[in-house]
Parts: sequence; structure tokens; C-alpha cells
Amino acid sequence: MAGLEIEFSDREKQLIVKKIQDYFIENLDQEITYFDAEFLLGFFSKEVGAFYYNRGLYDAQTILDEKLENVKDAIYEIEKPTDLGR
Repeated sequence: MAGLEIEFSDREKQLIVKKIQDYFIENLDQEITYFDAEFLLGFFSKEVGAFYYNRGLYDAQTILDEKLENVKDAIYEIEKPTDLGR
């Protein structure tokens, strides 16, 4: 997993590049070519993508931890009492 590169399908890349181009026009009043937008996407994917990827992993782990805690609680609720206790 070390050095994992974030890759997009051709369709995903087209959509993201279009969003970059739209952003430049709408917010910076500047046109950017498909090639330049694709280059910018590559830069952000390489240099910043890991931060977003890791944040997604941390968020998923938090949700999983919460769900597992709920499962533990549910198991505890159906546990039958014994002389051994817990």
C-alpha cells in the first residue's frame, strides 16, 4: 500500500477536469485548457490526495468503531446471567 497513487477512471477524470475548468471560469474569470486542468488534477492527486484519502479512512474507521460498539452493547444486552458474572 505504500506509495499508493490515487487513480480515476477516464469518466471520473473527465468529470473532475470539467469541474476544474468550470471553477476557473466561474470563480477566477479565467479559462483553462483541458490539458492544464488535467495537469492540475494530477498535481493535486499526487500532492494533496493522500490527505483526503486518509481523512476518508479515519472517518470510515470512526463509523466502524461506533457500529462495533453498538454490536457489543447488543450482545451484552442478550447475555444470560450466570454465577460467573462478567
